[in-house]
Amino acid sequence: MTTTEKRRQKLRRLVNKANVDGILVTNFTNVTYLTGFSGDDSFLLVTRDKDILLSDPRYTEQLQEECPGLELAIRGPGVKMASFLAKVIRESKAKQLAIESLSMSVAMWNFLKETLSAIELAPTEGLVEQLREIKDKSEIVAIRGAVDIAQRAFSVIRASLRDGQPEKQVAHAIEQQIRWFGGSGCSFPPIVAVGPRAALPHAVPGDQEIGDSDFVLIDWGAQQNLYMSDLTRILVTGRISPKLERIYGVVLKAQQAAIEAVRPGAVMHDVDSAARNVIAEAGYGKRFGHSLGHGFGLEIHEGPRLAQNEYRPLKAGMVITIEPGIYLPGWGGVRIEDDLLVTRDGCEVLTTVPKELVDCVIG
Repeated sequence: MTTTEKRRQKLRRLVNKANVDGILVTNFTNVTYLTGFSGDDSFLLVTRDKDILLSDPRYTEQLQEECPGLELAIRGPGVKMASFLAKVIRESKAKQLAIESLSMSVAMWNFLKETLSAIELAPTEGLVEQLREIKDKSEIVAIRGAVDIAQRAFSVIRASLRDGQPEKQVAHAIEQQIRWFGGSGCSFPPIVAVGPRAALPHAVPGDQEIGDSDFVLIDWGAQQNLYMSDLTRILVTGRISPKLERIYGVVLKAQQAAIEAVRPGAVMHDVDSAARNVIAEAGYGKRFGHSLGHGFGLEIHEGPRLAQNEYRPLKAGMVITIEPGIYLPGWGGVRIEDDLLVTRDGCEVLTTVPKELVDCVIG
Protein backbone atom coordinates (compact mmCIF):
# COMPACT_ATOMS: atom_id res chain seq x y z
CA MET A 1 0.00 0.00 0.00
CA THR A 2 1.40 3.40 -0.98
CA THR A 3 1.78 6.32 1.41
CA THR A 4 -1.17 8.17 -0.11
CA GLU A 5 -3.32 5.03 0.04
CA LYS A 6 -2.56 4.75 3.75
CA ARG A 7 -3.58 8.36 4.22
CA ARG A 8 -6.89 7.76 2.44
CA GLN A 9 -7.49 4.71 4.60
CA LYS A 10 -7.00 6.83 7.73
CA LEU A 11 -9.41 9.40 6.34
CA ARG A 12 -11.94 6.68 5.57
CA ARG A 13 -11.86 5.59 9.21
CA LEU A 14 -12.59 9.19 10.29
CA VAL A 15 -15.42 9.36 7.78
CA ASN A 16 -16.91 6.13 9.14
CA LYS A 17 -16.76 7.54 12.69
CA ALA A 18 -18.68 10.59 11.43
CA ASN A 19 -21.48 8.23 10.28
CA VAL A 20 -21.42 9.39 6.67
CA ASP A 21 -20.87 7.42 3.47
CA GLY A 22 -17.99 9.51 2.18
CA ILE A 23 -16.32 12.88 1.92
CA LEU A 24 -15.80 15.32 -0.92
CA VAL A 25 -12.34 16.88 -0.57
CA THR A 26 -12.29 20.32 -2.21
CA ASN A 27 -9.22 21.85 -0.56
CA PHE A 28 -6.51 21.49 -3.22
CA THR A 29 -3.75 21.05 -0.63
CA ASN A 30 -5.70 18.25 1.00
CA VAL A 31 -6.16 16.63 -2.41
CA THR A 32 -2.39 16.76 -2.89
CA TYR A 33 -1.80 15.20 0.54
CA LEU A 34 -4.22 12.35 -0.16
CA THR A 35 -3.23 11.59 -3.75
CA GLY A 36 0.21 13.00 -4.55
CA PHE A 37 -1.27 15.10 -7.36
CA SER A 38 0.56 18.45 -7.44
CA GLY A 39 -1.91 20.33 -9.64
CA ASP A 40 -5.07 22.19 -8.73
CA ASP A 41 -8.70 22.54 -9.89
CA SER A 42 -9.33 18.93 -8.88
CA PHE A 43 -11.48 17.29 -6.20
CA LEU A 44 -11.33 13.91 -4.47
CA LEU A 45 -14.34 11.78 -3.59
CA VAL A 46 -13.63 9.19 -0.89
CA THR A 47 -16.47 6.74 -0.18
CA ARG A 48 -16.63 3.54 1.85
CA ASP A 49 -15.30 1.43 -1.02
CA LYS A 50 -13.58 3.68 -3.57
CA ASP A 51 -11.56 6.83 -4.22
CA ILE A 52 -12.21 8.97 -7.29
CA LEU A 53 -10.14 11.97 -8.37
CA LEU A 54 -12.14 14.44 -10.45
CA SER A 55 -10.18 16.65 -12.82
CA ASP A 56 -10.03 17.85 -16.43
CA PRO A 57 -8.09 16.95 -19.61
CA ARG A 58 -5.25 19.41 -18.90
CA TYR A 59 -3.98 17.09 -16.19
CA THR A 60 -4.62 13.63 -17.68
CA GLU A 61 -0.98 12.71 -18.25
CA GLN A 62 0.20 14.36 -15.03
CA LEU A 63 -2.42 12.46 -13.05
CA GLN A 64 -1.35 9.15 -14.55
CA GLU A 65 2.27 9.93 -13.69
CA GLU A 66 1.68 11.20 -10.13
CA CYS A 67 -1.29 9.03 -9.12
CA PRO A 68 -0.90 5.62 -10.79
CA GLY A 69 -3.73 3.26 -9.99
CA LEU A 70 -6.09 5.94 -8.69
CA GLU A 71 -9.52 5.98 -10.33
CA LEU A 72 -9.95 9.14 -12.38
CA ALA A 73 -13.05 10.97 -13.55
CA ILE A 74 -12.11 13.47 -16.26
CA ARG A 75 -14.74 15.99 -17.32
CA GLY A 76 -14.97 16.81 -20.97
CA PRO A 77 -14.58 20.22 -22.65
CA GLY A 78 -17.47 22.54 -21.91
CA VAL A 79 -18.68 20.52 -18.93
CA LYS A 80 -18.89 22.59 -15.76
CA MET A 81 -17.23 21.11 -12.71
CA ALA A 82 -20.32 21.53 -10.53
CA SER A 83 -22.51 19.54 -12.93
CA PHE A 84 -19.82 16.91 -13.41
CA LEU A 85 -19.32 16.66 -9.66
CA ALA A 86 -23.03 16.16 -9.03
CA LYS A 87 -23.10 13.37 -11.60
CA VAL A 88 -20.16 11.48 -10.04
CA ILE A 89 -21.57 11.88 -6.52
CA ARG A 90 -24.97 10.59 -7.63
CA GLU A 91 -23.33 7.54 -9.23
CA SER A 92 -21.42 6.80 -6.02
CA LYS A 93 -24.73 5.90 -4.29
CA ALA A 94 -23.74 7.87 -1.19
CA LYS A 95 -26.67 8.92 0.99
CA GLN A 96 -24.74 11.11 3.43
CA LEU A 97 -21.68 13.00 2.23
CA ALA A 98 -19.27 15.12 4.28
CA ILE A 99 -17.98 18.30 2.67
CA GLU A 100 -15.10 20.59 3.60
CA SER A 101 -16.95 23.69 4.73
CA LEU A 102 -13.81 25.84 4.86
CA SER A 103 -13.03 25.39 1.17
CA MET A 104 -16.33 24.77 -0.62
CA SER A 105 -17.84 27.93 -2.11
CA VAL A 106 -21.35 29.03 -1.25
CA ALA A 107 -22.25 28.73 -4.93
CA MET A 108 -21.07 25.13 -5.08
CA TRP A 109 -22.89 24.29 -1.84
CA ASN A 110 -26.16 25.75 -3.10
CA PHE A 111 -25.87 23.96 -6.44
CA LEU A 112 -25.19 20.57 -4.86
CA LYS A 113 -27.96 21.01 -2.27
CA GLU A 114 -30.44 21.76 -5.02
CA THR A 115 -29.20 19.18 -7.53
CA LEU A 116 -28.63 16.34 -5.03
CA SER A 117 -31.71 16.83 -2.91
CA ALA A 118 -31.82 13.11 -2.01
CA ILE A 119 -28.29 13.24 -0.54
CA GLU A 120 -27.54 14.71 2.88
CA LEU A 121 -24.54 17.04 2.77
CA ALA A 122 -22.77 17.26 6.14
CA PRO A 123 -20.41 20.25 6.66
CA THR A 124 -17.18 19.26 8.43
CA GLU A 125 -13.96 21.00 9.42
CA GLY A 126 -10.47 19.61 9.84
CA LEU A 127 -10.87 15.90 9.02
CA VAL A 128 -7.92 15.88 6.63
CA GLU A 129 -6.07 18.61 8.48
CA GLN A 130 -5.89 16.54 11.67
CA LEU A 131 -4.18 13.80 9.68
CA ARG A 132 -1.75 16.32 8.20
CA GLU A 133 -0.65 17.45 11.68
CA ILE A 134 1.25 14.19 12.21
CA LYS A 135 3.97 13.92 9.57
CA ASP A 136 4.93 10.51 8.22
CA LYS A 137 8.49 9.47 7.36
CA SER A 138 8.35 10.72 3.77
CA GLU A 139 7.11 14.12 4.90
CA ILE A 140 9.84 14.46 7.51
CA VAL A 141 12.46 13.63 4.89
CA ALA A 142 11.01 16.30 2.58
CA ILE A 143 10.94 18.90 5.37
CA ARG A 144 14.55 18.12 6.27
CA GLY A 145 15.43 18.76 2.63
CA ALA A 146 13.61 22.09 2.66
CA VAL A 147 15.42 23.09 5.85
CA ASP A 148 18.78 22.17 4.35
CA ILE A 149 18.18 24.24 1.23
CA ALA A 150 17.02 27.24 3.26
CA GLN A 151 20.12 27.10 5.43
CA ARG A 152 22.51 26.74 2.50
CA ALA A 153 20.87 29.70 0.77
CA PHE A 154 21.15 31.79 3.95
CA SER A 155 24.85 31.02 4.31
CA VAL A 156 25.46 32.51 0.85
CA ILE A 157 23.30 35.56 1.59
CA ARG A 158 25.09 36.16 4.88
CA ALA A 159 28.52 35.93 3.23
CA SER A 160 27.53 38.35 0.47
CA LEU A 161 25.61 40.89 2.60
CA ARG A 162 26.96 44.41 2.11
CA ASP A 163 26.05 47.91 3.25
CA GLY A 164 23.91 49.70 0.70
CA GLN A 165 21.91 46.68 -0.45
CA PRO A 166 18.16 47.45 -0.42
CA GLU A 167 15.96 45.05 1.54
CA LYS A 168 14.13 43.95 -1.60
CA GLN A 169 17.40 43.12 -3.36
CA VAL A 170 18.35 40.81 -0.50
CA ALA A 171 14.89 39.20 -0.60
CA HIS A 172 15.26 38.54 -4.33
CA ALA A 173 18.71 37.06 -3.77
CA ILE A 174 17.33 34.66 -1.15
CA GLU A 175 14.89 33.20 -3.65
CA GLN A 176 17.60 33.00 -6.31
CA GLN A 177 19.85 31.04 -3.97
CA ILE A 178 17.04 28.73 -2.88
CA ARG A 179 16.39 27.85 -6.52
CA TRP A 180 20.13 27.51 -7.16
CA PHE A 181 20.36 24.89 -4.39
CA GLY A 182 17.47 22.88 -5.83
CA GLY A 183 14.39 24.36 -4.19
CA SER A 184 11.25 25.08 -6.18
CA GLY A 185 11.05 28.52 -4.58
CA CYS A 186 10.43 30.24 -1.28
CA SER A 187 7.90 29.00 1.25
CA PHE A 188 6.60 32.59 1.40
CA PRO A 189 7.86 36.03 0.29
CA PRO A 190 11.00 36.55 2.41
CA ILE A 191 10.94 39.23 5.07
CA VAL A 192 14.03 41.45 5.12
CA ALA A 193 13.61 44.31 7.61
CA VAL A 194 16.35 46.76 8.55
CA GLY A 195 16.35 48.31 12.02
CA PRO A 196 13.07 50.06 12.88
CA ARG A 197 11.24 48.15 10.13
CA ALA A 198 11.90 44.94 12.05
CA ALA A 199 9.21 46.13 14.47
CA LEU A 200 6.75 45.01 11.77
CA PRO A 201 6.40 41.22 12.17
CA HIS A 202 5.36 40.89 8.51
CA ALA A 203 7.41 43.73 7.01
CA VAL A 204 7.46 43.89 3.20
CA PRO A 205 11.00 44.40 1.87
CA GLY A 206 11.49 47.89 0.46
CA ASP A 207 14.23 50.38 -0.33
CA GLN A 208 15.71 50.61 3.18
CA GLU A 209 19.38 49.69 2.90
CA ILE A 210 21.59 47.29 4.83
CA GLY A 211 23.77 49.40 7.07
CA ASP A 212 21.15 52.08 7.71
CA SER A 213 20.78 50.45 11.13
CA ASP A 214 22.89 48.15 13.26
CA PHE A 215 20.87 45.04 12.47
CA VAL A 216 18.50 43.38 10.01
CA LEU A 217 15.83 40.72 10.57
CA ILE A 218 15.51 38.01 7.91
CA ASP A 219 12.58 35.56 7.88
CA TRP A 220 12.74 33.02 5.04
CA GLY A 221 12.04 29.47 4.04
CA ALA A 222 12.49 27.07 1.13
CA GLN A 223 10.09 24.77 -0.66
CA GLN A 224 11.21 21.44 -2.07
CA ASN A 225 9.13 18.45 -3.14
CA LEU A 226 6.01 20.40 -2.09
CA TYR A 227 7.19 20.75 1.54
CA MET A 228 8.43 23.87 3.29
CA SER A 229 10.69 25.30 5.97
CA ASP A 230 10.53 28.51 8.02
CA LEU A 231 13.39 30.29 9.84
CA THR A 232 14.16 33.74 11.25
CA ARG A 233 17.49 35.24 12.25
CA ILE A 234 18.88 38.62 13.24
CA LEU A 235 22.13 39.69 11.58
CA VAL A 236 24.18 42.45 13.20
CA THR A 237 25.61 44.77 10.54
CA GLY A 238 26.92 47.44 12.90
CA ARG A 239 27.68 47.52 16.59
CA ILE A 240 25.93 45.52 19.29
CA SER A 241 24.21 48.19 21.33
CA PRO A 242 23.31 47.51 24.97
CA LYS A 243 19.62 47.63 24.00
CA LEU A 244 20.03 45.09 21.22
CA GLU A 245 22.08 42.85 23.50
CA ARG A 246 19.41 43.02 26.22
CA ILE A 247 16.39 42.40 23.98
CA TYR A 248 18.10 39.70 21.95
CA GLY A 249 19.10 37.95 25.16
CA VAL A 250 15.50 37.95 26.41
CA VAL A 251 14.15 36.54 23.13
CA LEU A 252 16.81 33.84 22.97
CA LYS A 253 16.15 32.84 26.59
CA ALA A 254 12.41 32.70 25.85
CA GLN A 255 12.95 30.52 22.81
CA GLN A 256 15.22 28.13 24.70
CA ALA A 257 12.64 27.81 27.49
CA ALA A 258 9.96 26.91 24.96
CA ILE A 259 12.16 24.39 23.15
CA GLU A 260 12.89 22.68 26.47
CA ALA A 261 9.13 22.40 27.06
CA VAL A 262 8.41 20.65 23.75
CA ARG A 263 7.62 16.94 24.13
CA PRO A 264 4.71 14.57 23.46
CA GLY A 265 1.85 15.38 25.82
CA ALA A 266 2.96 18.95 26.49
CA VAL A 267 -0.03 21.29 26.26
CA MET A 268 0.35 23.85 23.49
CA HIS A 269 -0.75 26.67 25.82
CA ASP A 270 1.97 25.70 28.29
CA VAL A 271 4.71 25.71 25.64
CA ASP A 272 3.57 29.17 24.54
CA SER A 273 3.60 30.30 28.18
CA ALA A 274 7.14 29.01 28.72
CA ALA A 275 8.38 31.64 26.28
CA ARG A 276 5.77 34.31 26.99
CA ASN A 277 6.51 34.33 30.73
CA VAL A 278 10.21 35.00 30.13
CA ILE A 279 9.36 37.98 27.94
CA ALA A 280 6.74 39.28 30.38
CA GLU A 281 9.11 39.03 33.34
CA ALA A 282 11.62 41.14 31.41
CA GLY A 283 8.97 43.84 31.00
CA TYR A 284 8.17 43.28 27.33
CA GLY A 285 4.99 41.22 27.62
CA LYS A 286 2.90 43.69 25.61
CA ARG A 287 5.51 43.66 22.84
CA PHE A 288 5.06 39.97 22.02
CA GLY A 289 1.76 40.09 20.18
CA HIS A 290 1.63 36.86 18.17
CA SER A 291 1.46 33.17 18.99
CA LEU A 292 4.66 31.28 19.74
CA GLY A 293 4.59 28.99 16.74
CA HIS A 294 2.69 26.94 14.19
CA GLY A 295 2.79 23.74 12.24
CA PHE A 296 3.95 23.67 8.64
CA GLY A 297 4.39 21.20 5.82
CA LEU A 298 2.51 21.44 2.53
CA GLU A 299 1.48 24.91 3.72
CA ILE A 300 3.58 27.37 5.67
CA HIS A 301 0.85 27.82 8.27
CA GLU A 302 -1.08 24.72 9.26
CA GLY A 303 -1.98 22.92 12.47
CA PRO A 304 -1.06 22.74 15.25
CA ARG A 305 -0.87 26.25 16.69
CA LEU A 306 1.08 27.08 19.83
CA ALA A 307 -0.93 29.85 21.46
CA GLN A 308 -2.57 30.90 24.71
CA ASN A 309 -5.98 29.58 23.65
CA GLU A 310 -4.76 26.15 22.52
CA TYR A 311 -5.11 23.38 25.11
CA ARG A 312 -4.42 20.32 23.00
CA PRO A 313 -1.33 18.15 23.64
CA LEU A 314 1.59 17.94 21.26
CA LYS A 315 2.07 14.56 19.59
CA ALA A 316 5.10 12.78 18.19
CA GLY A 317 5.40 13.50 14.48
CA MET A 318 4.24 17.11 14.66
CA VAL A 319 6.60 19.63 13.04
CA ILE A 320 6.38 23.13 14.48
CA THR A 321 8.09 26.50 14.64
CA ILE A 322 9.20 28.16 17.86
CA GLU A 323 9.45 31.91 17.18
CA PRO A 324 9.10 34.35 20.08
CA GLY A 325 9.70 38.03 19.39
CA ILE A 326 9.83 41.50 20.88
CA TYR A 327 8.79 44.47 18.72
CA LEU A 328 9.45 48.10 19.69
CA PRO A 329 8.05 50.73 17.29
CA GLY A 330 10.69 53.25 16.27
CA TRP A 331 13.56 50.98 17.29
CA GLY A 332 13.02 47.59 15.69
CA GLY A 333 12.26 44.02 16.57
CA VAL A 334 13.96 40.74 17.40
CA ARG A 335 12.51 37.35 16.46
CA ILE A 336 14.36 34.02 16.55
CA GLU A 337 12.70 31.10 14.79
CA ASP A 338 13.62 27.44 14.51
CA ASP A 339 11.86 24.36 13.14
CA LEU A 340 11.28 21.42 15.50
CA LEU A 341 10.16 17.83 15.17
CA VAL A 342 8.28 16.42 18.16
CA THR A 343 9.81 13.01 18.84
CA ARG A 344 8.71 10.12 21.06
CA ASP A 345 10.78 11.35 23.99
CA GLY A 346 11.15 15.09 23.39
CA CYS A 347 12.02 17.06 20.30
CA GLU A 348 14.66 17.54 17.62
CA VAL A 349 15.64 21.01 16.46
CA LEU A 350 15.86 20.63 12.69
CA THR A 351 17.47 24.01 12.04
CA THR A 352 21.13 24.59 12.85
CA VAL A 353 21.87 28.21 11.82
CA PRO A 354 23.87 29.70 14.74
CA LYS A 355 21.85 32.06 16.93
CA GLU A 356 24.09 33.22 19.77
CA LEU A 357 24.34 36.98 19.31
CA VAL A 358 28.11 36.87 18.79
CA ASP A 359 27.54 34.43 15.91
CA CYS A 360 25.13 36.84 14.23
CA VAL A 361 27.67 39.60 13.69
CA ILE A 362 28.61 40.30 10.05
CA GLY A 363 32.21 41.21 9.36
